[in-house]
Amino acid sequence: MDLTGADFRKSSFSGADEGECIEVAMNLPGLVAVRDSKDPSGPALTFGPDAWSAFVGDIKRGSFEI
Repeated sequence: MDLTGADFRKSSFSGADEGECIEVAMNLPGLVAVRDSKDPSGPALTFGPDAWSAFVGDIKRGSFEI
């Protein structure tokens, strides 16, 4: 999958120490890409927009134990 035009952004909730963070690119048509901020040239996971929205919604509702 070509992610050349992906505009990855890190959450404003991420700490300043550049620790355990992910970056998300939502500017690609029909695709959301997620990568590790510590390894920007490494692999990325990709999701459809509906799947990503459902995942984020579940996080906001507290559906996952952390």
